[in-house]
Amino acid sequence: MHYDVVVVGGGAVGASVAYFLRTHRKACSVAVIERDKTYQQASTPRASGGVRRLFALPENIALSNFSIPFFERFETEMAVDGEAARIDFKKNGYLFIVSETDLRTLERNVRVQQQHDVNVVWLDRDGLQARFPSMNVSDLAAAAYSPDDGWLDPWSVLRGLRRKAIAVGAAFLDDEVVGLEAQLGRVRNVTLRSGATISTDHLVNAAGAWAKEISAMVGMRVPIEPMRRYEHYFECEQPIEPLPYLKDTQRLAFRPEGKGYSGGVPDIREPRGFNFEIEHDYFERVVWPALAHRFPAFERTKEKNVMPGLYDQNELDGNVIIGPWSDGLPNFYMVAGFSGHGLMHAPGCGRAMAELILDGSYRTIDLSRFGWQRVLDGTPYPEQGII
Repeated sequence: MHYDVVVVGGGAVGASVAYFLRTHRKACSVAVIERDKTYQQASTPRASGGVRRLFALPENIALSNFSIPFFERFETEMAVDGEAARIDFKKNGYLFIVSETDLRTLERNVRVQQQHDVNVVWLDRDGLQARFPSMNVSDLAAAAYSPDDGWLDPWSVLRGLRRKAIAVGAAFLDDEVVGLEAQLGRVRNVTLRSGATISTDHLVNAAGAWAKEISAMVGMRVPIEPMRRYEHYFECEQPIEPLPYLKDTQRLAFRPEGKGYSGGVPDIREPRGFNFEIEHDYFERVVWPALAHRFPAFERTKEKNVMPGLYDQNELDGNVIIGPWSDGLPNFYMVAGFSGHGLMHAPGCGRAMAELILDGSYRTIDLSRFGWQRVLDGTPYPEQGII
């Protein structure tokens, strides 16, 4: 059995890679290997669903500038057999709030965003209070508000991308990669748990939090670790004004969801590992104080549900590693290490990977600074300010 490209990992990123490979003007065969057809532990369905252009790095802004309009067209463009691919996209805005300490960084970021055609509104403390009267702004200096951003349903995005990729000819195999064989400096064969072997010309590691394990099969050491984070659902007894997706300097991030809100406070100090256990006091201990400080109405709130998930945390700089293994196997491609940005940048990175493999170079967004070379050189390329 042979496929021109084998993609390891069938989440949003892997499905996007498959879709863009199959719709590229150069024909190629594609197989996506996904070990968990139920996606019970996959990161995509456990994501918060936020999509934003509020980044500091031009590459991340460019990825969002492509991906967010893609999501806006998703319902029609990803339709299959006349069935719309609804993802419940809500363009209700994103809000980054900062204290005086981070004010200059936010100002620089906004200038970069404006240079890249982002619709971003600067709000000083008075403007912030006027727009969001329920918010405690006493310790804030300013905010950046992007009204064209918002959030969507992660599971629907995954399902829509997978279904469309299959419709345009990608094969999705319910199996697990257990071995990779290299010959003459290139990956040649993929061994599956079922006992099957697939020969291939190109292999894409889109395994997310499991990317390190796939890389190790060919002796590649990547700085990507699984990091547990929680998505909490909670409600507020007192009504407050409609909110955008909000992020602050203490890593509090939440958005409206139905009758309540969805979000949390990821802990960057969380021990790395494949941990899906729930610390049932985490909300009361960490999230609730942050919520109540920012919005006094949340003094009376209760957690209704919590879902643990994994970031594919890039310990070098928090950004995706994308492209070929430049000092190893040139047909072994990485697209992992998003550190929480995988869903929102899946379309842009899927297109970029198709260009790399079938055109030989990036044609629309130059992502070379996100490539493997920075790992070799030990030169991080991080976001600045809130990530």
